[in-house]
Amino acid sequence: MSGERSMGGLERRTAGTVVDFHGHLAVPGADALVAGTPGLAGELAAEQRAHSPESLAVNREQLDRLRPRLTDVSVRLADLDAMGVDVQVVGPMPMHHYWADRRLAERLARTVNEAVAAHCAEAPDRLVGLGTLPMRHPDLAVTELDRAVRENGLRGVSVSTTVDGRELADPAHAPVWARAEELGALVFVHPWGCSLGERLATRYLGNTVGQPVETAVALSHLIFTGVLDRFPLLRLVVAHGGGYLPTYIGRSDHAWYVREDARGCALPPSEYLRRMWFDALVYTPRALRHLVEAVGADRVVLGTDHPFDMGIDDPVRRLDAAGLDPAARAAIAGGNALQLLTKGQG
Repeated sequence: MSGERSMGGLERRTAGTVVDFHGHLAVPGADALVAGTPGLAGELAAEQRAHSPESLAVNREQLDRLRPRLTDVSVRLADLDAMGVDVQVVGPMPMHHYWADRRLAERLARTVNEAVAAHCAEAPDRLVGLGTLPMRHPDLAVTELDRAVRENGLRGVSVSTTVDGRELADPAHAPVWARAEELGALVFVHPWGCSLGERLATRYLGNTVGQPVETAVALSHLIFTGVLDRFPLLRLVVAHGGGYLPTYIGRSDHAWYVREDARGCALPPSEYLRRMWFDALVYTPRALRHLVEAVGADRVVLGTDHPFDMGIDDPVRRLDAAGLDPAARAAIAGGNALQLLTKGQG
């Protein structure tokens, strides 16, 4: 599949198109590859420590119930119609299994990326794909990024907030960011789990509090260590409104101004928020208005987290409730996303 074919009819989409940048796909073939491995056992053990038995039971029930919505194109399209969404960006569930050795990591990436491409090819005028990368092995990740974009026709990749304990900002990942810049590939930052672990293992705090924390920490590393200075054309799209970072970015700016040891980036941290894009999954009209104020209306896209319970099924209604001016509303509803998906570097 070529990248051009994967765009389907997106270039012909007009003003008024509603785009959801945050949908998920389950890939049973990838699950089969990791089944029974020590790495998966370790991953599940960490998940058990980070969640209460009650939350784990709810998660299992939800995954079983949502399986058709995570795999069946016709069910997905019916959901999009019900939500008033014309186009959805579909990425894998954010279980990247970064612990995998080279051979398994390569098989996982190819299996997932081919599955996303095949799923989206069933409705190319409505579905656009993001893949995964074996980020623990950066040289392999560069190769698979090329394959995902050039052979599978995906528009970019999804990454978690850490790579088997290694920060996204680690110098080891520089070749990946450099190649993503060259390709104009989108990098969707979506957390999976939380490094605070057992401290949040009650009442689902690992998700409600932990995931926004993980995102804020990952982005702060990318900003404060100068990664975004070295890769100024890297096109990051961040899930869940960027976590807690846009809400309290003033504290980051203050540290940059008053402390030399905090000045690892060339500009005040808030400036870098306007180089990224953020989905609008912040739940309330007030929070969405604040996000727009912090990053700019041209840097926000819709996101539903479809089909999970922490997502939403009324993105347009929530956007309208924010009371933004018509130009900002149109940009967030779909204009910004269409530009990201069809225009290359931006």
